[in-house]
Amino acid sequence: MRNSPAAAVPASDLPPDHTQAILETTKRVAALLKASGKPFALAGSVAAFAHGVPARFQHDTDFCIRRADAETILPALEAAGIEMREPPEDWLVKGRDDGEEIDLIFELARRPVDTDLLARAEVRSVDSVYMPVLAPTDLMNSRLAALTEHYCDFGDLLPMARVLRERIDWARLDRAHRGSPLPDAFLYLLERLDVIGPREQTP
Repeated sequence: MRNSPAAAVPASDLPPDHTQAILETTKRVAALLKASGKPFALAGSVAAFAHGVPARFQHDTDFCIRRADAETILPALEAAGIEMREPPEDWLVKGRDDGEEIDLIFELARRPVDTDLLARAEVRSVDSVYMPVLAPTDLMNSRLAALTEHYCDFGDLLPMARVLRERIDWARLDRAHRGSPLPDAFLYLLERLDVIGPREQTP
């Protein structure tokens, strides 16, 4: 007996493309941030994607802004229909647009987002829309600083390190994180895998 062909699944019943949904939200927020006239930079996993790392998005899209600019930026986003809220953490504010989460970050790698950090951002294409994206070294620095005993996913960081290794100031990151066990362990792993060269020896 011949198997009957599988019935086509109605488009309305297909699961949503979460990756594309995050990209659409990223582009919408970036357009609003550009219109505000305030400096900003894309961060997080979408920034890694903008630099050529294969898409492996988390649950939101992240932007760095200066705290002093929030009083201009937040009303502009709310006026465009984005729901904003203040979480318990005091280093960011959160938004939601069409079901996707948005983080506006005031502190990165435990330091305030400042003009110098945003000035180092590189303008890159994100799904055909150009926007400032954190420089590779700053992006990796933020990811290393976020490692904790409760979140230590080297498998997420390794592809980014491989793709961006020629564009990252590893000596700077080594100096910044040599005293922190988890980032130091990741840098040691990169050294053993020959992703980066031998690090400077310290007594």
